[in-house]
Amino acid sequence: QVQLVESGGGLVQPGGSLRLSCAASGSIFKNGMGWYRQAPGKERDMVAFILSGGSTNYALSVKGRFTNSRDNAKNTVYLQMNNLKPEDTAVYYCNTFPIPVDYWGTGTLVTVSS
Repeated sequence: QVQLVESGGGLVQPGGSLRLSCAASGSIFKNGMGWYRQAPGKERDMVAFILSGGSTNYALSVKGRFTNSRDNAKNTVYLQMNNLKPEDTAVYYCNTFPIPVDYWGTGTLVTVSS
């Protein structure tokens, strides 16, 4: 059974930081994992991904501010988000990369506002 459980979101002021976590079932965690976000009224976009070997890449809008990591022993990926901006406000999801599985977790809401 596929499980994806995101956590760590919240309300933060511009310039602040948050660390998101995503616990995934072992059946899919061996793949690349991605972080995706959906802002109000917009499509869901890929933010960052990390391959099984640890290679990472980021959307231009977050490059230099977000850091993706994974703990293979815990089937968990993390997204450290620094210098947050109001435009980072969205629901953040994790899923496999490059092709997401059909199941999506409930996501975690990040709100950046003063």
